[in-house]
Amino acid sequence: MANYSSFSPNDIEAPDTQFSEVYKYVKGDTGPQLRITLTDEDTGTATDLTGATVKLHFRAATSTTLLFSKTLYVNPGTATTGVAIVNWATGDLDVPPGTYHGEIEVLRASGVRETLFDVLQFKIRDEFA
Repeated sequence: MANYSSFSPNDIEAPDTQFSEVYKYVKGDTGPQLRITLTDEDTGTATDLTGATVKLHFRAATSTTLLFSKTLYVNPGTATTGVAIVNWATGDLDVPPGTYHGEIEVLRASGVRETLFDVLQFKIRDEFA
């Protein structure tokens, strides 16, 4: 199973959910990009993403309703390095200030679907102007 290499467990919000570090953004921003490196949790080697589709499912921390799902960019020339990039689009982060969760899903070329157990955590604050 793939694992995001920078996750550190944090059981503050829910006893059965492991969170990554908190990624902080301002409402309406379209950057910076988020670079995710997927690795095998047993061996630490990069997950080969050749032919795979990697998605981020995004929702408010207090909700079970998805706000959006987006396909991450995987460079075909470096897919064997396990790197996937979240390129924020206009409107993605145009959400009320608060805490949000992201789930990473990998659909391999073989049809195998893997969802990372650890959850990405986002904190969005309001913009000044």
